[in-house]
Amino acid sequence: MLKLKTLAATLLALSITGCTTPTAYINAESKTENIVAGLSYADFKGAADSMADEIIANKMLDHPDERGRYIMFVSDITNDTMQRIDTDQLAKTIRVKLTNSGKFLITNAFTGGDKAVAEMRQLKDSEMVKQSSVKGAGQVYAPDFSLSGKIMQRNNTMDNNDTRIEYYFQLSLTNLENGLSYWEGERVVGKVADGDTVSW
Repeated sequence: MLKLKTLAATLLALSITGCTTPTAYINAESKTENIVAGLSYADFKGAADSMADEIIANKMLDHPDERGRYIMFVSDITNDTMQRIDTDQLAKTIRVKLTNSGKFLITNAFTGGDKAVAEMRQLKDSEMVKQSSVKGAGQVYAPDFSLSGKIMQRNNTMDNNDTRIEYYFQLSLTNLENGLSYWEGERVVGKVADGDTVSW
């Protein structure tokens, strides 16, 4: 009886493990492998890279001083999709590419940025800190441009009851001196999934 129970337990374990997918690395940047109905890293990177390339190539954003660089502030990117996504993923990819281009500087001193910029200036009253090393007032540079936008999702049912899912990445680059838009970008990621697929 004990041998029969052991055999049954072994067969059950084999049947369970035989149906599972082994953990494996994937190419996260591939748009054709392991496609999901929701937004993937490949979707974010593709949209961010192409829009950042357009900003870098924009002649209106060439600084008049040959060695100068415009300062960018990445403002709010709103999530208007059915998913709980972190829009910072899109913003970060763009920030990295703009900074590494050597054409722009990104400020972290304001809303949503690095709180340490403001906090370190409060050390001027600290007895522990060497006062000559405290960063002074009037030293932080204001941005020249603000990058803002949103990500939207639209679902439509097709004739065969499959779902057509479209994600819109929309960004605007505004000159903070005059309020004019110096660049507008939009990318659409479209997918078709089974009607029962949940895309959030």
